[in-house]
Amino acid sequence: MSNEFIATIDDDITEEELLEQVDFERMPRHVCIIMDGNRRWAKEKGMPGFLGHKQGVESFRTIMIAACELGIKHLTIYAFSMENWKRTSKEISVLMKLFEDYCNNEKQLMKEIGVQFHVLGEISALAPNVSRAMKEAGEYTKDGDRMKLNICVNYGGRYEILRGALKLADDIKEGRVNPDEVTEDDFSNYLYTVGQPDPDLMIRTSGELRISNFLLWQNAYSEFWFTNKYWPDLDKKALLAAIVDFQKRDRRYGGGKTKL
Repeated sequence: MSNEFIATIDDDITEEELLEQVDFERMPRHVCIIMDGNRRWAKEKGMPGFLGHKQGVESFRTIMIAACELGIKHLTIYAFSMENWKRTSKEISVLMKLFEDYCNNEKQLMKEIGVQFHVLGEISALAPNVSRAMKEAGEYTKDGDRMKLNICVNYGGRYEILRGALKLADDIKEGRVNPDEVTEDDFSNYLYTVGQPDPDLMIRTSGELRISNFLLWQNAYSEFWFTNKYWPDLDKKALLAAIVDFQKRDRRYGGGKTKL
């Protein structure tokens, strides 16, 4: 796919050369990623789709470690949307097993490298064993102080805003909040990402140019970076390329030139 909005990564440049271009004083505080292309990756290789999801877990681990090492403080991954329930029961079962296994098998690694694990979404709809594994991973890693890792599961951006609005309305009704004094910052406290900065950089893999109901409120001023790479092929080099590109941009927030 050829498109002016899709970034290209120079095959000749090395990971080490990209690392030299990174300004560690101007790192994005919060990076969010839409993982896309697992099934297409598998299909192009003549493999069943579930192997694409399994390889996607390997990429997830790679990016998690790389982001933590680079000093990114918040990493949010779109793993399973509310719309994904429309997929086949077989595929959903594979994904849920991968979520459960990752939480059980990787919580020690997350703790060792200082990652604090969070799940954003309505996990009450998940099978008890899956939601339990997620809660246990969150509790096990609660003292992580290098990076907050948010996994969006059974998540929808519109639902998140509606959920927040209803909670705010209830607080207004009960007299806990004065509606004349509510600010955008106040409303942010009713979202899943309460207490965390909005994303500076959003990455989407597989060449798709949309945000698919992901962090609709929080991504208001995010810089977008799209790549043709499928998620299972995303690596530290691609993450570095996205950061280098991000650091070349002028972020104006609707006003004048602003430093990162």
